[in-house]
Amino acid sequence: MDRSFCGVGRTPCSRPAIRRLPPDERFSLAAQWRRAAYSVALNLAEGAARTSRANFRRHVDIARGSLDELESILELVRALDYLSESELQALRASRSNCAKMVAGLLRRLRDD
Repeated sequence: MDRSFCGVGRTPCSRPAIRRLPPDERFSLAAQWRRAAYSVALNLAEGAARTSRANFRRHVDIARGSLDELESILELVRALDYLSESELQALRASRSNCAKMVAGLLRRLRDD
């Protein structure tokens, strides 16, 4: 597996966007957003390093769950009107592209 696949630079963890959250969200929503985004990249990397296919699949599934969490975070950010719609649209597109790659990888791992 390509280690840059949905890596930290490709997950919807826009540090500039996170920095624009209100100060009272910096230790809650902002931290959760970063953790979820990092979890995607880190679980994919850890899974790729595992020797068993079942372990790899488990880590990819955890990454998928973190992508679902990111979707919820972006919806919350939208509902609270913390970022512009254009910023959110770009972040959603990034999350969606990564989610499609992860879903495809999960399908291949389940079908083989």
